[in-house]
Amino acid sequence: MSERTVRAPAKINLHLGVGAPREDGFHPLVTVYQAVGLHDDVTVREADDWSVEVAVADWMAGVELPPVEDNIVTRAADLLAAHHGVPRRGAVHVAKAIPVAGGMAGGSADAAAALVALDRLWGTGTTDEDLLALAAELGSDVPFALVGGTALGTGRGELVERVPDAGTWWWVAVPAHAGLSTPAVYRHFDVMVPDASAQPPVPDTLLAALAAGDVDALAAALHNDLQAPALDLRPELGALIARGEEAGALRGLLSGSGPTCLFLCRDGDHAREVAAALDAGDPGDHPHPTVLVANGAVSGAHLVEYA
Repeated sequence: MSERTVRAPAKINLHLGVGAPREDGFHPLVTVYQAVGLHDDVTVREADDWSVEVAVADWMAGVELPPVEDNIVTRAADLLAAHHGVPRRGAVHVAKAIPVAGGMAGGSADAAAALVALDRLWGTGTTDEDLLALAAELGSDVPFALVGGTALGTGRGELVERVPDAGTWWWVAVPAHAGLSTPAVYRHFDVMVPDASAQPPVPDTLLAALAAGDVDALAAALHNDLQAPALDLRPELGALIARGEEAGALRGLLSGSGPTCLFLCRDGDHAREVAAALDAGDPGDHPHPTVLVANGAVSGAHLVEYA
């Protein structure tokens, strides 16, 4: 039986600039994405019908997942099948290790992986250009999940261009058990920043820090326009960021619209030290018992070959 497995990474936003809402309701974005070493694996097998099974890492036990018909993997399959005029068939297994509803684009990673895996399974030979166009229809973060690495995102974030990145960056990620609604965060941004610019500027200082591989300059340049509204809605996340910086992180930052918090560290050993400090003590003392370490930048959605 034919089978393909594709691995896709979590994303973080090193910079997220948000403009005033456009006439279509979307906010123009200027963002710098980085793919980090937390992955979901999507495995597809030949089948006469369609099915999607999702397994989550132990630490995510109890999270709510959408039904099969609403799953972004099913929507990706529908788009790809319609593009080529082929039937939607296959048995899909998604192994999730990216936080669910955590601001790290786990659903987008699954969609990107499904596009690549099903294209191989069905033998449809989709061009890179068409894959990116289909990805953009699925969501703003899906094209980046295909591209990976470090990239500048514009438009709604769906227009992606790789940027020079000379560093190996180490992060601690702390997911929250309770999600945070992305639309609610954007609505709160509109209330808090009624005079947002029509087009956010490109973060030249941050891009220069990446090109130079300068971790201290990168720490100083990290920025997220959605952080203030998200922390206003969930003040405990601000306390967590302060706790991580007190533990020695170079900088704490909210991932996208949250609620996952990120901490930039100097190297792998430093990241493990910060993670251990955040993980120490009685779990009842804080509502964030899971602490993850990841490096970046890593590849976008790619076929996994087993020896």
